[in-house]
Amino acid sequence: MNLAELHRRSCERFGEHLRAVRHDQWTAPTPCADWDVRGLVNHVTGEDLWTGPLMAGATIGEVGDRFDGDVLGSDPVAAYTDAAESAVDAVSADGALGRTVHLSFGDVPGEEYAWQLFADHLIHGWDLARAIGADDRLDPDLVAACAQWFAKNEDGYREAGAVGARPEVPADADQQTLLLAGFGRRP
Repeated sequence: MNLAELHRRSCERFGEHLRAVRHDQWTAPTPCADWDVRGLVNHVTGEDLWTGPLMAGATIGEVGDRFDGDVLGSDPVAAYTDAAESAVDAVSADGALGRTVHLSFGDVPGEEYAWQLFADHLIHGWDLARAIGADDRLDPDLVAACAQWFAKNEDGYREAGAVGARPEVPADADQQTLLLAGFGRRP
């Protein structure tokens, strides 16, 4: 499975969980202590809005503050769906993975940025599922791909404060549990 397909599938799964959010769950806590359900969805949607311009070569400064604040409006599902479709198109565009992407911490290859996006959707999809009481089993193919990529990046993410401390896990933990622990989650 190629990276664009991994990204697309993780976006779709996040959207499936999003469409299951009941009206009374938008303020429910998530495994991300700083965000309730709406805040988590706003974060992921905002990230998807950034994807197109960044994959096209824009800098953070050029994008500016247009995606700051509430990007969900009165219809969070529609806002996410539109943003995710645009992000999927940007990641899968010809040559996108070979471009240079200008992120806040420096320039990275488009491929690296796409891995980050894929992982964020996958892990935050689990966060969303947990918050709303949905099935939180992740696609084993997506878990395996993310685990392979993240094994090379976990220390850097932790040093940068992008993920929490790795909790203890049982010696016989499955790959999903190990991956989630790597991202600081306590499954």
